[in-house]
Amino acid sequence: MATPFDLAATDELLATTRAVRKRLDLERPVELEVLLECIDLAQQAPTGGNQQGWRFVVVTDAAQRQLIADTYRRVSQSYFASRAATPGDDQTSRVRSSSDYLRDNLERVPAMVIPCQQGRPESLPLAAMASYFGSIVPATWSMMLALRARGLGSVYTTLHLVDDGEQVVAQALGIPGGWTQTALIPVAYTIGTDFKPAKRPPVSEIVGVNGW
Repeated sequence: MATPFDLAATDELLATTRAVRKRLDLERPVELEVLLECIDLAQQAPTGGNQQGWRFVVVTDAAQRQLIADTYRRVSQSYFASRAATPGDDQTSRVRSSSDYLRDNLERVPAMVIPCQQGRPESLPLAAMASYFGSIVPATWSMMLALRARGLGSVYTTLHLVDDGEQVVAQALGIPGGWTQTALIPVAYTIGTDFKPAKRPPVSEIVGVNGW
Protein backbone atom coordinates (compact mmCIF):
# COMPACT_ATOMS: atom_id res chain seq x y z
CA MET A 1 0.00 0.00 0.00
CA ALA A 2 1.56 3.26 -1.13
CA THR A 3 1.57 6.00 1.50
CA PRO A 4 3.62 9.13 2.16
CA PHE A 5 3.78 8.26 5.86
CA ASP A 6 6.05 6.03 7.90
CA LEU A 7 3.37 3.53 8.87
CA ALA A 8 5.47 1.81 11.53
CA ALA A 9 6.15 5.08 13.33
CA THR A 10 2.56 6.24 12.94
CA ASP A 11 1.15 2.96 14.20
CA GLU A 12 3.50 2.99 17.19
CA LEU A 13 2.41 6.53 18.07
CA LEU A 14 -1.26 5.54 17.90
CA ALA A 15 -0.76 2.29 19.82
CA THR A 16 1.42 3.69 22.61
CA THR A 17 -0.16 7.03 23.46
CA ARG A 18 -1.24 6.02 26.93
CA ALA A 19 -3.06 7.73 29.78
CA VAL A 20 0.09 8.69 31.70
CA ARG A 21 -0.08 9.35 35.42
CA LYS A 22 2.66 7.72 37.52
CA ARG A 23 5.27 8.24 34.81
CA LEU A 24 4.78 11.99 34.52
CA ASP A 25 8.02 13.79 35.39
CA LEU A 26 6.86 16.17 38.13
CA GLU A 27 10.24 17.89 38.40
CA ARG A 28 10.91 18.91 34.79
CA PRO A 29 9.26 22.09 33.50
CA VAL A 30 7.27 22.03 30.28
CA GLU A 31 8.11 24.75 27.79
CA LEU A 32 5.17 26.93 26.75
CA GLU A 33 6.47 26.87 23.17
CA VAL A 34 6.05 23.09 23.02
CA LEU A 35 2.48 23.28 24.31
CA LEU A 36 1.60 25.98 21.79
CA GLU A 37 3.12 23.93 18.98
CA CYS A 38 0.97 20.94 19.91
CA ILE A 39 -2.19 23.04 20.25
CA ASP A 40 -1.45 24.63 16.88
CA LEU A 41 -1.37 21.15 15.34
CA ALA A 42 -4.61 20.32 17.13
CA GLN A 43 -6.33 23.10 15.20
CA GLN A 44 -6.16 20.89 12.11
CA ALA A 45 -8.67 18.46 13.62
CA PRO A 46 -12.15 18.42 12.04
CA THR A 47 -15.05 20.22 13.69
CA GLY A 48 -18.81 20.19 13.19
CA GLY A 49 -19.72 22.70 10.51
CA ASN A 50 -16.07 23.78 10.42
CA GLN A 51 -16.92 26.16 13.28
CA GLN A 52 -13.74 25.70 15.34
CA GLY A 53 -15.47 27.12 18.41
CA TRP A 54 -12.71 26.12 20.75
CA ARG A 55 -10.22 27.70 23.11
CA PHE A 56 -7.43 26.04 25.10
CA VAL A 57 -6.47 27.39 28.52
CA VAL A 58 -2.88 26.55 29.48
CA VAL A 59 -2.17 26.58 33.22
CA THR A 60 1.40 26.66 34.51
CA ASP A 61 1.09 29.03 37.49
CA ALA A 62 1.65 27.15 40.76
CA ALA A 63 -1.20 28.85 42.64
CA GLN A 64 -3.68 28.13 39.86
CA ARG A 65 -2.52 24.52 39.63
CA GLN A 66 -3.01 24.19 43.38
CA LEU A 67 -6.55 25.58 43.18
CA ILE A 68 -7.44 23.20 40.35
CA ALA A 69 -5.95 20.24 42.23
CA ASP A 70 -7.79 21.14 45.44
CA THR A 71 -11.05 21.49 43.51
CA TYR A 72 -10.46 18.19 41.71
CA ARG A 73 -9.93 16.36 45.00
CA ARG A 74 -12.92 17.99 46.71
CA VAL A 75 -15.52 17.34 44.03
CA SER A 76 -14.31 13.81 43.26
CA GLN A 77 -14.41 12.46 46.83
CA SER A 78 -17.64 10.53 46.33
CA TYR A 79 -16.39 9.04 43.07
CA PHE A 80 -13.17 7.74 44.59
CA ALA A 81 -15.01 6.47 47.68
CA SER A 82 -17.56 4.50 45.66
CA ARG A 83 -14.89 3.14 43.35
CA ALA A 84 -12.78 1.90 46.27
CA ALA A 85 -15.75 -0.13 47.49
CA THR A 86 -16.06 -1.94 44.17
CA PRO A 87 -13.75 -4.93 43.61
CA GLY A 88 -11.76 -5.14 40.39
CA ASP A 89 -9.26 -7.33 38.59
CA ASP A 90 -5.50 -6.74 38.52
CA GLN A 91 -5.61 -4.37 35.57
CA THR A 92 -8.43 -2.38 37.13
CA SER A 93 -6.48 -2.18 40.39
CA ARG A 94 -3.45 -0.81 38.55
CA VAL A 95 -5.54 1.84 36.84
CA ARG A 96 -7.12 2.80 40.16
CA SER A 97 -3.71 3.10 41.82
CA SER A 98 -2.57 5.29 38.94
CA SER A 99 -5.67 7.48 39.25
CA ASP A 100 -5.13 7.83 43.00
CA TYR A 101 -1.55 8.90 42.36
CA LEU A 102 -2.63 11.61 39.93
CA ARG A 103 -5.29 12.86 42.34
CA ASP A 104 -2.77 13.10 45.18
CA ASN A 105 -0.08 14.82 43.07
CA LEU A 106 -2.08 16.86 40.58
CA GLU A 107 -0.74 20.25 41.68
CA ARG A 108 2.80 19.00 41.03
CA VAL A 109 2.14 18.36 37.34
CA PRO A 110 3.99 21.25 35.63
CA ALA A 111 1.32 22.10 33.06
CA MET A 112 -2.39 21.61 32.55
CA VAL A 113 -4.48 22.26 29.46
CA ILE A 114 -8.23 22.83 29.64
CA PRO A 115 -9.96 22.49 26.25
CA CYS A 116 -13.07 24.67 26.10
CA GLN A 117 -15.90 24.71 23.59
CA GLN A 118 -18.18 27.64 22.87
CA GLY A 119 -21.77 27.10 24.00
CA ARG A 120 -23.43 24.88 26.59
CA PRO A 121 -24.52 21.31 25.74
CA GLU A 122 -26.96 20.60 28.59
CA SER A 123 -30.18 21.10 26.64
CA LEU A 124 -29.02 19.88 23.23
CA PRO A 125 -30.71 16.89 21.53
CA LEU A 126 -28.57 13.80 21.03
CA ALA A 127 -27.36 14.56 17.49
CA ALA A 128 -26.41 18.13 18.40
CA MET A 129 -24.68 17.00 21.59
CA ALA A 130 -22.69 14.40 19.64
CA SER A 131 -21.65 17.10 17.18
CA TYR A 132 -20.80 19.47 20.03
CA PHE A 133 -18.34 17.13 21.74
CA GLY A 134 -17.23 15.75 18.39
CA SER A 135 -15.98 19.23 17.61
CA ILE A 136 -13.52 19.40 20.53
CA VAL A 137 -12.53 15.82 21.41
CA PRO A 138 -10.67 15.16 18.12
CA ALA A 139 -8.64 18.34 18.59
CA THR A 140 -7.85 17.37 22.16
CA TRP A 141 -6.68 13.91 21.09
CA SER A 142 -4.58 15.41 18.29
CA MET A 143 -2.86 17.57 20.89
CA MET A 144 -2.20 14.54 23.06
CA LEU A 145 -0.71 12.63 20.13
CA ALA A 146 1.51 15.60 19.30
CA LEU A 147 2.65 15.72 22.94
CA ARG A 148 3.51 12.00 22.89
CA ALA A 149 5.55 12.49 19.69
CA ARG A 150 7.63 15.10 21.55
CA GLY A 151 8.32 13.00 24.63
CA LEU A 152 5.50 14.32 26.81
CA GLY A 153 2.71 12.40 28.48
CA SER A 154 -0.85 13.42 29.22
CA VAL A 155 -4.11 12.01 30.48
CA TYR A 156 -7.71 12.93 29.65
CA THR A 157 -9.59 13.70 32.87
CA THR A 158 -13.00 15.20 33.60
CA LEU A 159 -13.49 14.88 37.36
CA HIS A 160 -12.97 18.59 38.05
CA LEU A 161 -16.28 19.18 36.26
CA VAL A 162 -18.31 17.45 39.00
CA ASP A 163 -20.76 19.59 41.03
CA ASP A 164 -19.47 23.18 41.25
CA GLY A 165 -15.95 22.32 40.12
CA GLU A 166 -16.33 23.78 36.65
CA GLN A 167 -17.64 27.06 38.04
CA VAL A 168 -14.83 27.36 40.59
CA VAL A 169 -12.16 26.78 37.96
CA ALA A 170 -13.89 29.06 35.46
CA GLN A 171 -13.91 31.89 37.98
CA ALA A 172 -10.26 31.37 38.89
CA LEU A 173 -9.13 31.34 35.25
CA GLY A 174 -11.51 33.98 33.93
CA ILE A 175 -13.34 31.59 31.60
CA PRO A 176 -16.46 33.49 30.51
CA GLY A 177 -20.02 32.26 30.68
CA GLY A 178 -21.24 30.55 27.55
CA TRP A 179 -18.09 28.42 27.31
CA THR A 180 -17.82 24.79 28.47
CA GLN A 181 -14.73 23.16 29.90
CA THR A 182 -14.68 19.71 28.33
CA ALA A 183 -11.65 18.14 30.03
CA LEU A 184 -8.54 18.71 32.11
CA ILE A 185 -5.31 17.47 30.52
CA PRO A 186 -2.31 17.24 32.90
CA VAL A 187 0.91 17.41 30.86
CA ALA A 188 4.54 16.61 31.68
CA TYR A 189 7.58 15.03 30.14
CA THR A 190 7.53 11.30 30.72
CA ILE A 191 9.88 9.18 32.79
CA GLY A 192 11.14 7.00 29.97
CA THR A 193 9.45 6.68 26.58
CA ASP A 194 9.06 2.91 26.37
CA PHE A 195 5.27 2.77 26.42
CA LYS A 196 3.60 -0.34 25.05
CA PRO A 197 0.20 -1.15 23.58
CA ALA A 198 -2.44 -1.97 26.18
CA LYS A 199 -4.17 -5.33 26.32
CA ARG A 200 -7.31 -5.15 24.21
CA PRO A 201 -9.72 -7.79 22.82
CA PRO A 202 -9.27 -9.12 19.28
CA VAL A 203 -10.72 -6.69 16.77
CA SER A 204 -13.08 -9.42 15.55
CA GLU A 205 -14.84 -9.30 18.93
CA ILE A 206 -15.71 -5.60 18.71
CA VAL A 207 -16.56 -5.18 15.02
CA GLY A 208 -19.80 -5.96 13.23
CA VAL A 209 -19.73 -5.88 9.44
CA ASN A 210 -22.98 -4.79 7.79
CA GLY A 211 -24.76 -5.21 11.11
CA TRP A 212 -24.29 -5.61 14.86
